[in-house]
Amino acid sequence: MKHTPCLVVALLAVLAAPIAAKDIQLPPDTVQLTPSPLPGYAKAQANCTMCHSAEYMRYQPPSAARPYWDAMVHRMKAVFKAPIADEDMPEIVDYLAKTYGNEQPK
Repeated sequence: MKHTPCLVVALLAVLAAPIAAKDIQLPPDTVQLTPSPLPGYAKAQANCTMCHSAEYMRYQPPSAARPYWDAMVHRMKAVFKAPIADEDMPEIVDYLAKTYGNEQPK
C-alpha cells in the first residue's frame, strides 16, 4: 500500500496529539478495617487500604490459616509491588490472621 505524504502527516498528527487525562471519581469506602490493639492494625491501614478497600479482607475465607495470610501479604508485595516494609509484614499477617482468619476469637 502506497502512502501519500498528506496521509502520513495526518497520521503523525493524530498520534502526536496529547491524550486528555480522565478524571475518575471513586465512591467513598463504606467498609473500614476492623479496629484492633494489635500493631498490625495501623500498619494494615497504612499499607493495605492505600491500594484496595478493606472489603477485600472481609471476603477472604474466615477459615484461612496464618500461612494463607502470610502468602497474601507477600503476594501483595512481590506481585503488586505494595510498598510494605519487610519488618512490618509479620505484624500485618498477625493482625489479618487474628482479625479475619481462623485465629479470630470465638
